[in-house]
This record gives sequence, C-alpha cells and structure tokens, in this order.
Amino acid sequence: MTMETVSLNRSYGGVQGVYKHNSRETGTGMTFSVYVPPHQEGTKLPVVWYLSGLTCTHANVTEKGEFRKGCADLGLIFVAPDTSPRGEGVPGDPANAYDFGLGAGFYVDATEAPFASHYRMWSYVTAELPGVVAEHFPADMSRQSVLGHSMGGHGALTVALRNPDRYRAASAFSPIVAPCEVPWGIKALGGYLGPDKTAWRKHDAVALIEDGARFSDLLVDYGDADPFLAVQLRPELLQAACGKASIPLTLRRQPGYDHSYYFISTFMDDHLRWHAARLKA
Repeated sequence: MTMETVSLNRSYGGVQGVYKHNSRETGTGMTFSVYVPPHQEGTKLPVVWYLSGLTCTHANVTEKGEFRKGCADLGLIFVAPDTSPRGEGVPGDPANAYDFGLGAGFYVDATEAPFASHYRMWSYVTAELPGVVAEHFPADMSRQSVLGHSMGGHGALTVALRNPDRYRAASAFSPIVAPCEVPWGIKALGGYLGPDKTAWRKHDAVALIEDGARFSDLLVDYGDADPFLAVQLRPELLQAACGKASIPLTLRRQPGYDHSYYFISTFMDDHLRWHAARLKA
C-alpha cells in the first residue's frame, strides 16, 4: 500500500505525522494522522483510534485534542481518520447542509445512490485503514481501542459493539447514541442506507444493545451546556439500554461544558488512561 507523508513534527519525544493514500474502499484519496510516541526500536505499541464528528477532518483532533502528552506518557499510538470521502465527483448534501455528505460520513457503508460508490467509511475505518497502519507503523494490532466525538462517538460505540473481540476499550465524548431516533441520525441513515429502518439498527448503539450486542464496559462524557444534548445526543437512552443489558457504563455529566474541543481536550487524558489500563491489562 503506497502512502504519502504530508508532514512530520516532533512532539513530546514522538512524531506527529499526517499521511495520504489512495483508498480502494472510497475510491478517493484519504488523509489521516498518526501520533507515534517515543519507544524503543522494535517495540510494538497499542493503538487508539479516534473518530471525529460532523464537519471535521483528521485535523480537528490533531490540532486541538491535546492527546500527545498523554499518549507519550502512556505509550499509545493515536490514529485519526477523516470523516468522509472527498474530492472530485464525490457527492455532498444537495442543499450543502453540514450534517450530511462531505464531512458527515457517519461511519457507514452507503447502499443508496449516489453515495454508495464512495461513502464506505465503515469498511474504511474497520478494515482498510487498519491494514495501512499495521503495515507502516509499529502497531500491535492485538491491542486496539476506539473513541470518538459526537458523530464519531456514534461510530466508536457501534464499531466496539460489533467487534468486541477486536477492541479492548471504547469511550466517547458527546456521542449520538441512538441515531435511529434523532434528526441527525434519521437524515444520515435514511440518506445513506435507504428507508428500511431495520438496516439502520446495526449503526445505532442503543439498538445494537437491544438486539444483543455486548461490550465489557464503556466510558461516556457529555457537557450539560451542550446545545445538542436534549435533541440529538440523548445519553439517557444509552444509560437505560446498558442498565437493562448489564453493560457497565461510566456516564459522566460535566457541568458547564459544551460540544467543543475545549470540552474534549479537558477530559482527553482521562479517556486515554481508561484505554491504557485496558490495552495493557
């Protein structure tokens, strides 16, 4: 797999890189970032995947997430993919809205025209990009975990619930926990997967749990000043589903915090330590 290096920067003794490659899944060029902490030559390191939210690229968390010191201290590789395919011929939202199309791939493999040919973000983040990371970086692929924010929190939870033997830890900031039930999710899942709502359930954390999916334990943080909390995020639905299914859930309401990277960066270290404890157990 050919990979182009876009940039390399030294940080906390490790290397923050940004890379491009041609994706077979999306049929486009894809950009992603990888932080590799300082380590001894020949050492394989656990991998934390970070899935970003609506309108984001790899750059948002890379520039504002404040994860590098934690990853350097804990010995974690941190990988941040893009959120959708991009480029000439890739369709966006017909009305140029922010919550569908470009920057809003929702971590699904679309089945509906005109999105099916490029919007294959599920296969990209769960199969193709892990192969690239395994080939080019000192990654121990037997020790992986996943976290994300908002739309990416939805992605992280669904990826973990559908692959509990692959990911040792999962957490989320302000996740869309029940996209089948909220406006962002209804628009995206309907647009990408069509009107049959049974097909949506495998991309809905609450529905997956209701349908029998299980995970060892989950960590979720949200801010009580988040403007999307009541209508789009609905953390109480995840709390109820986990309670009924006996899935240990640490759900933390953070007073005064909103939906931004000021919130995410504040609690990033907590999440990385949660992941490290499980990746190194």
